[in-house]
Formats: sequence, C-alpha cells, structure tokens
Amino acid sequence: MTTEQGKVWVNGDLVDPAQATVSVFDHGVLVGDGVFETVKAQHGEPFALTRHLRRLARSAAGLGLPEPDQDAIAQGVLEVLAAAPRTPLGRVRITHTSGVGPLGSDRGDQGATTVVAHAEQKPFPATAAVTVVPWPRNERGALTGLKTTSYADNALALAYAHERGGGEAIFGNLAGNLCEGTGSNIFLVLDGRLVTPTLASGCLAGVTRALVLEWCGGEEQDVPLADLYRAEEAFLVSTTRDVQPIAAVDDTALPAAPGPVTAKAMEVFAARAAERLDP
Repeated sequence: MTTEQGKVWVNGDLVDPAQATVSVFDHGVLVGDGVFETVKAQHGEPFALTRHLRRLARSAAGLGLPEPDQDAIAQGVLEVLAAAPRTPLGRVRITHTSGVGPLGSDRGDQGATTVVAHAEQKPFPATAAVTVVPWPRNERGALTGLKTTSYADNALALAYAHERGGGEAIFGNLAGNLCEGTGSNIFLVLDGRLVTPTLASGCLAGVTRALVLEWCGGEEQDVPLADLYRAEEAFLVSTTRDVQPIAAVDDTALPAAPGPVTAKAMEVFAARAAERLDP
C-alpha cells in the first residue's frame, strides 16, 4: 500500500501504511491467534458497524483474548475512512490479536494488537458458481462460531474452488449437512421455502445472514448437503456481497439465478440497508 491509499490505525495511532508495524513475534502472525471483522464502507461510511464490533467482542471472548475497546475501534474506523480515498464500495478490516508472544502456542503478556485498514472493494459478479469442497467443517471444534484469523482452511478451499471454476467454496459439516462458504453464509429455496443452516451446523453467525433473516424472513434448519443440488434457488450473503444469486453448484445449474425469492431478498435488503447505515 502507498500513502495515496490512506492510512491505517494501529493500537490507537493513525499512521501511513509504510510506517505501520506489527511485531514478527505477534501471535496473530505466528499462530493465527486473533479475531477479525470485515466492515463494508459505502462512499466512506461504515455499514452495520455496531453489529460487527459486538461480534468482534464475542469472538475475542470465545478465544480468550483481551476485550477489544469497541469505542476506540469505532473511532479508528472513522479515522481510517476519513483518510481514505472515497470509493463507492470499500472494505474495512479490523484485526485483533493476542499480541506479542513466544515462538510457540503459549501466549505473551504484553497486551493485544489491534489494526484497522481499508481497501477498495470491487463489486462481486451478478451471479456465483460455487464448488463443494471435500473437507468438512467441524461443528464441534474449539473455534466453531468464532471469526478467527486462522483462515488457512478457507484459503485452501477457495483455491480448490477457483481451480474448478467456482467463485466460492462451500463446506458441509461432519454430520453431512450444509454449513457455509469460506466467507459467506448460504440460503436455499427448497419446496418453496427459504431456509438457511442453523448456527449449530458450525457456520458463522454472519451479520448479513442475521439481517436477511430479520428483513426477508426464512427459516433456520439442518439442510442435508445433497439438498444444495436440488435447490430451486440459492444465494450467498456476506458483508461485501450483500445478496448474490447462485447460478450453479459444481456442474449442476440451478433453475433460476435469481429466482423470485432471491430477487425479492435482493430488493428488500437493498432498500432496508439504504434506510439505516447502522441497523
């Protein structure tokens, strides 16, 4: 990054990217011992920031990290956005780690590291092709439901999907049920009903997922992974993509993308999101 791309916020200080430093001994680097949030910015304004900060705190508590200062981070987000070039769509990344530690799994005692950075976000394609990966999510794992920086399995899965023409990778879980994408939640229309996997499936409690359930309806239920291939419609939801119709699952084309339920969800989400920046 260059200074023309704005500034970053590191532990309360707003600095040029070239001067921003994080220790090579930070456990976020060494062992992925951290949590994070991605916040959408629309023309320089953050969307649903309060919900994201609350989830950051929940993830930190679940990982046993020092509690993030939500007020300070919120101010950091505003400062970073104020210093960034105005773009129609941006991505704000908030990272909170356990800080400097030894060269092993034991944590240090020097305090947490918190970083806020911004980059322009390119719009997602109008529809998505998804690839089901062969590695299941562990719905009973220690990190289940936490948005941690331990993302190597997601990076591997997304590369697997890209190699096969997919734009997103989809995980099942150990029970054989549908779970989530690498950075998205998933909704399906089955027998005319809008459904999404329960949080017990191991999926992340996505902010956009929650808003879709609140604004558009839908039911949470266990969904056998095989049902994804027979869906009448399906769509992905995430912070930076909002609602994105799924056109194909592996080599199976879905009947419509978007179908009527998905199109309505897209319409309602866009309208409600435009009404309030911090719903």
